[in-house]
Amino acid sequence: MNVDVHVHICIVFLPPCSQVAGIEGMLIANRKVENQVKTYITYNKGQDWRLLQAPATDLAGNPIHCVLPFCSLHLQLQMSENPYLSGSISTKSLAPGVIVATGNIGSELSYNNVAMFISSDAGNNWRQIFEEEHNVWFLDKGGALVAVKQPTVPTRHLWISFDEGRQWTRHSFSAMPLFVDGVLVEAGVENQIMTFFGHFSHRSEWQLIKIDYKSIFTRRCTEGDYQTWHLHNQGEPCIMGQKQIYMKRRPGNYCVVGWDNSRILSAEPCICRAHDFECDYGFDRRGDGNCLPAFWFNPSTLSRSCSQGQNYLNSTGYRKVVANNCTKGVKEMYTARKQQCLNRPPRGLVLTTHDNKLTANMGSNVTFLVRLEEGDSMRTNIQLDFGDGTAVSYSNLSWTQEGIRHVYRSAGIFRVTTLAENSLGFDTSSLHLHVTCPVEHIQLLAPYVVIKNKEVNLTAVVWPSHFRTLTYFWWLGNNTEPIITLDSSISHTFSTEGMVTVTVQVSSGDSILQDTRSIAIQEFFKSLLLSFSPNLDEANPDIPEWRQDVGRVIKKAVADIPEEQLLVAVFPGIPTAAELFLLPPRNQSDGRKRTEEDLEQISEILVNALNQISVEFELKPGSQVIVYITQLTLAPLVDSIPRHSSSAMLMLLSVVFLGLAVFLIYKFKRKIPWINIYAEVNHEKEQEMISTVGQNDATPKITLNEFSTQKELMEKELEACAKRE
Repeated sequence: MNVDVHVHICIVFLPPCSQVAGIEGMLIANRKVENQVKTYITYNKGQDWRLLQAPATDLAGNPIHCVLPFCSLHLQLQMSENPYLSGSISTKSLAPGVIVATGNIGSELSYNNVAMFISSDAGNNWRQIFEEEHNVWFLDKGGALVAVKQPTVPTRHLWISFDEGRQWTRHSFSAMPLFVDGVLVEAGVENQIMTFFGHFSHRSEWQLIKIDYKSIFTRRCTEGDYQTWHLHNQGEPCIMGQKQIYMKRRPGNYCVVGWDNSRILSAEPCICRAHDFECDYGFDRRGDGNCLPAFWFNPSTLSRSCSQGQNYLNSTGYRKVVANNCTKGVKEMYTARKQQCLNRPPRGLVLTTHDNKLTANMGSNVTFLVRLEEGDSMRTNIQLDFGDGTAVSYSNLSWTQEGIRHVYRSAGIFRVTTLAENSLGFDTSSLHLHVTCPVEHIQLLAPYVVIKNKEVNLTAVVWPSHFRTLTYFWWLGNNTEPIITLDSSISHTFSTEGMVTVTVQVSSGDSILQDTRSIAIQEFFKSLLLSFSPNLDEANPDIPEWRQDVGRVIKKAVADIPEEQLLVAVFPGIPTAAELFLLPPRNQSDGRKRTEEDLEQISEILVNALNQISVEFELKPGSQVIVYITQLTLAPLVDSIPRHSSSAMLMLLSVVFLGLAVFLIYKFKRKIPWINIYAEVNHEKEQEMISTVGQNDATPKITLNEFSTQKELMEKELEACAKRE
């Protein structure tokens, strides 16, 4: 707990933050105030801070004119990376109240014109001891100090003080100047040895010099060699709620301090006062010194674990500083009071998933977490509706601590809601969960040819099927920005003639699939329904590539018409039928603008050729396929030329019989069970069979006994999703 407080203080103040060893609650830190870094000290773990009073005189005894708060002492608080050097500040628990540090005097911290300073009374008063930076070590458990210049300067002298830095004596430890890289002080009553290590030059080898300083002391310290020292803060004896009296060796006594010496002579508790308390969690100290609730904190909010009949501690806004030992006084007024837990309505109900994600794969486990900010968790009923027709209920919140798991069997966007309710009220929370199954295939359904400035429908078919859980990106022609929709179809109007490429991309989770189609935009065109001799069905694998090849062969077979004026779409699943689109010529040889009459003339040529059975192609050696005309579709031209040939009459009769058959099927389909199944399947393929272009995947041929039930279709989708994962 002490560590937390120290870290908090070091964050408020600029790093580093130094704790004074041997004195609980005493810290020294640097703080930036109005773009100036200043050094502050506290005696109660950061409750109160003040500037350091500069020494009254310098090293030569000259007076220093430094008036608070405009001028003060500032210390460098960097700790040494080398464990054998003291760093810029040094304290020892065996020498409480003694602080040695590098610093400067002025309005702010500076790294120029620095000197060495020492305090013997825990930061109340300071003295200058050196004009240059030194490393300082504590000898004889704090009874003596030894100082050596920084390793950047070679030296053969050390300085020793037995009176807490008031007087220093110089001793030589090497015949040649040595760059001191570190000093190891070996502890022990009978073993007073210091080991210096360094080098004479940057090219020389390491040098080790051992010094036995036992001869400096004449005897072992006795009771008369010690004096008492009262810890205080500018005369205030109560530090961290107690009065502490320490034992120190009298300055100037050359005796060895024993191991059994007790440094704290006595510690007497003080009467609690306001500065012994800090603001509790959720409270801020205001300008008048009082702790009031922060804007984000509601002090009346009780823990949800506080159940009716139990007790809780109601904060007064204050708490005693950690490790403070004060008693009585204002302690009772500032200490949290015990109160009885009351039943209260639920408030602050929060519903989340365990990973805070709002997406999940179909068939996978989803864990929901329910959290209640306020309310009696043991007497509050929890209900959770998963949005797919299932729900669960719990008698209290403790049953939901490990989360509530659920598996979604279908894809979609589900509104998950939770309800917390007791006798005093209720609260609700909800989220929208996107359950998806990875898309395996996408197919763009679009016509081969459309009329300029006339709206056309474009549809994307995905498998497995999804309901509003996918995002579609529609790239139309040369547009640099796509049209983004949640629906699988859009309507669009093309205003320029020519060939246009349409691409649709579907985004599902982290995967994207796409399909592309080319569409001819024309001002007018005609289309013919074609049929073939039955032998074509014998070699039909019913795949997109095969249908494209048949279309190219038909275009070549019509030798009298340029191929760029023809587009052929062979229907998937119906190998003996196709649709031929007749486009107007791009340019006339005499420069005349193309007209509908030109297309009529070309249509006459093509119809005559088909009626005379002159359009055919070779499927394989010895197998010729004849192309017939089934019906002439006017789009948008109206073909009014009378035809009285036998083939025309036969075609008319076929259309009449076909219409009669459709009428009878529609009239009596409710009485024929298998008709319903065929109509449902056929409806799904209707857009694909009529006026569609270049299907990418084959539509399989199926019989009645191969149709799947709804349950089987769902199981197949789940199995496909599992394989994808």
